[in-house]
Amino acid sequence: MPGKAQHFQGPQVSCCAKYLLFASNVLFWLLGAAFLAIGLWAWAEKGVLSNLSSITDLGGFDPVWLFLVVGGVMFVLGFAGCIGALRENTFLLKFFSVFLGLIFFLELTAGVLAFIFKDWIKDQLNFFINNNVKAYRDDIDLQNLIDFAQEYWSCCGAHGPNDWNFNIYFNCTDSNPSRERCGVPFSCCVKDPAEDVLNTQCGYDVRLKLELEQQTFIHTKGCAVQFEKWLQDNLIVVAGTFVGIALLQIFGICLAQNLVSDINAVKANW
Repeated sequence: MPGKAQHFQGPQVSCCAKYLLFASNVLFWLLGAAFLAIGLWAWAEKGVLSNLSSITDLGGFDPVWLFLVVGGVMFVLGFAGCIGALRENTFLLKFFSVFLGLIFFLELTAGVLAFIFKDWIKDQLNFFINNNVKAYRDDIDLQNLIDFAQEYWSCCGAHGPNDWNFNIYFNCTDSNPSRERCGVPFSCCVKDPAEDVLNTQCGYDVRLKLELEQQTFIHTKGCAVQFEKWLQDNLIVVAGTFVGIALLQIFGICLAQNLVSDINAVKANW
């Protein structure tokens, strides 16, 4: 009818998708920043930041790398997702979804390969543990990680207590002057519920005893075997965790792609 203004509503950017993606990535970004801060603080405490060449001095695995790598990836992805959603920047949103898709693909590939080459993975796990046993005293973070693993899984070494012969402080050679000779770390010890104070010397000389006698004082099963058993016992929890992470990644990719489609549709309507 003449005299009446007609309004044509074109395509719009979904506010729900936009702010849901923004809110989730703010949390992701802050978590990544926290991981990075913890990693850098740990390096500063060990003097690595003042002498970067000391990174190569460690013979085993430095757990700080986990915080730095995971934190860095989370920080970059979270930043791209936040700014991309808030500013409706298609380049950042595409970067976010492609990078997240690549991580999802790598996780899926790793899972399939781990299932196919499980025996090779087991051998590599044994090698990894023994390599870190050698470097047990070289880095406090590595030492704490090994102690935690041995206490949590009630184990000692990769295959058993004798793996501690790989460490210069615990080996049984006659030339070893260490008081810990033929012993194991305290984290291998069977805990006495009656003891309130931790006995850090409980593993001294224990490998001089017969194997049956050792079982009274320390855990004699290897960590590789115990870890495999733990995975089998907690298969549903572990699988559920990975499926949950995968669904969150797919949800994030779908949100970002939906937002890109909305933005492109609005631009095309200009």
